[in-house]
Amino acid sequence: MTASTYAVTDPATGEVVREYPTATDAEIEAALAAATGASRAWGRRTTVAERAGVVRRVAQLHRERKQELAAIIVREMGKPLDQAEDEVEFSAAIYEFYADNAESLLADEPIELLQGEGSAVIRRSPYGVLLGIMPWNFPYYQVARFAGPNVCVGNTIVLKHAPQCPESAAAIQRIFDDAGAPDGTYVNVYATNDQVASLIADPRVAGVSLTGSERAGAAVAEIAGRHLKKVVLELGGADPFILLSTDDLDATVEQAVAARLDNTGQACNAAKRFIVAEDLYDPFVERFTAAVKAAGKAISPLSSVAAADRLQQQVDTAVAQGARLESAGERDGAFFPPGVLTGVAKESDTYYEELFGPVAMVFKVSSEEEALELANDTPFGLGSYVFTTDPEQAARLADGIEAGMVFVNGVLADSAELPFGGVKRSGFGRELGRYGIEEFVNKKLIRTIA
Repeated sequence: MTASTYAVTDPATGEVVREYPTATDAEIEAALAAATGASRAWGRRTTVAERAGVVRRVAQLHRERKQELAAIIVREMGKPLDQAEDEVEFSAAIYEFYADNAESLLADEPIELLQGEGSAVIRRSPYGVLLGIMPWNFPYYQVARFAGPNVCVGNTIVLKHAPQCPESAAAIQRIFDDAGAPDGTYVNVYATNDQVASLIADPRVAGVSLTGSERAGAAVAEIAGRHLKKVVLELGGADPFILLSTDDLDATVEQAVAARLDNTGQACNAAKRFIVAEDLYDPFVERFTAAVKAAGKAISPLSSVAAADRLQQQVDTAVAQGARLESAGERDGAFFPPGVLTGVAKESDTYYEELFGPVAMVFKVSSEEEALELANDTPFGLGSYVFTTDPEQAARLADGIEAGMVFVNGVLADSAELPFGGVKRSGFGRELGRYGIEEFVNKKLIRTIA
């Protein structure tokens, strides 16, 4: 495995703002020892309410430092400032949700006995030390949905952030420290990939959560499997946006654009494949393409030149294999012009790939059955979107789509109480809501006979 280089490189200018040294093996050991000590002491000897109090303060500090935090990720990965501020607010809401609800979500659960005397109860207790491996596209939100519930549980966190997010990683560490989290409760490490592999194998680490690419997920799962570690994986997506009928095509196009271009198209659960009924296809493509191209006037850069290079290769391959591209202009470094691909054949390499940037694929279908077949013809299964004026049709499609999430007649409707996760090559496990707090919990049976 290769080493990770931690540096803030502004994608808008290409300037290397600051470099951060990777951790020494001694620093990794100190971090793990601190997390282990905190797990055995603070994590198991405090009440849920006490731990939730720290998480509540973490939420407050996110809001108090919103402008500072937002500016950091604009520098790190090019997120538009208003979206960066929204991400900080959403992260605060997640911490707050778990602070408000952890006691009820983790309460003892009595079991009614079918026979015998006495009682039985499920008591939820911590796993121990967890390793989190986080991506660059939502630097605060991804951490919040992992760390928020698990600190409430009493698990302690060793957090390895993306190499291009060292400044936001340090800012989150300061927030936990300033919120009163004891030493070792939350520990940021600038680890190399080899050090990550060693951490996963270490018996003191009880579980691993990764949000990232398929390749990273497979590598982490392989090591964790050899060492019998619980893993939660949130990987890629090629989410379908199915449009079969609408009372307001302009409003639907507006939603489609938002679903594709949020975070400059760099979201795992963004709509990426637009599947449109043939009677709506031509007007949809015309209006959608115009709106996508118009958005190019104010587009933000992708996270890096390397990310733009990968997307360029995918688009070029699609065009070379017969697709048609309507684009807002020419690429300039990390700035990638929004575009729409039509005529992507099933035989094309791009047909089965995730386009991580502001480029959409649009397909024409002649029936509900064809729409569902195309929606499921992907190795991914994260999110999906259904637009129809027929409630029964919406219910059929929601049941038939092979994905972890279905949103009907709406986009960008994520919320702290709603579980997030996928199936197939999009990973397994859930974050957010009651299911997010259940992933790394020992559901211990206590059976008392007398």
